[in-house]
Amino acid sequence: MLAKILSYTREKKIDESSSHYAGQLFARGKNCAQSVFQATTGRDDSEIMEMAKALGGGIGDRKCLCGAVTGGVMALGISGKGHLAGELVDRFRETQGMTCCAGLTRNLKWGSKEHKANCRRITEETTAMVEELLNG
Repeated sequence: MLAKILSYTREKKIDESSSHYAGQLFARGKNCAQSVFQATTGRDDSEIMEMAKALGGGIGDRKCLCGAVTGGVMALGISGKGHLAGELVDRFRETQGMTCCAGLTRNLKWGSKEHKANCRRITEETTAMVEELLNG
């Protein structure tokens, strides 16, 4: 566990931006929920990552609530700031127009390069929102 924490700390020092780090995690194969959660909390233990994995793609690839939002809610909750979950949803809806994965990706072929780029952008922007709520 200590090795994981030190690894996370070293990577964060190279790139101080949690949102950029979330984008890197996403590009390396983590889903949106996993990326937001890990980038904002520094935690990547297998049980939590498995829970977050189920939330990607709009909860089990059903294209419902965006996984970036659910990963952010997980991060707020585990950090003792779960009461800010509604604020995250409001901010997300204000900036993205909706919280539904299907709507956020409606003009994109699922799994395409454009789809992945869109989801990475949303993942990065959501991470920044979560960071603001955690530090505010």
